[in-house]
Amino acid sequence: MWCDGLISLDVWLTAVSSLLLGRVGSGVETIVVAGVLVLIGVVIIMVVGALLFFLPAAVLAWVVWFLTGSELYAAAAFLVIALLSLTKKK
Repeated sequence: MWCDGLISLDVWLTAVSSLLLGRVGSGVETIVVAGVLVLIGVVIIMVVGALLFFLPAAVLAWVVWFLTGSELYAAAAFLVIALLSLTKKK
């Protein structure tokens, strides 16, 4: 037969698909990795949001501590501003 020396199409496709799966990974692994990356991104965004939310309270607490030297007054200022920020939140 004339095609004995040639690689058949199914063998060629199997070799190419196994080569691609070896480099990329299976579909389930790719979905799991993408899900983990999305979860990490959401956690980072939430942490940055919390830091930005409490930034005014922290700055004011630092100013109170710098002026008075009292950690009690600084903590009270932080709590008051944080509670006001929570109640005033849109």
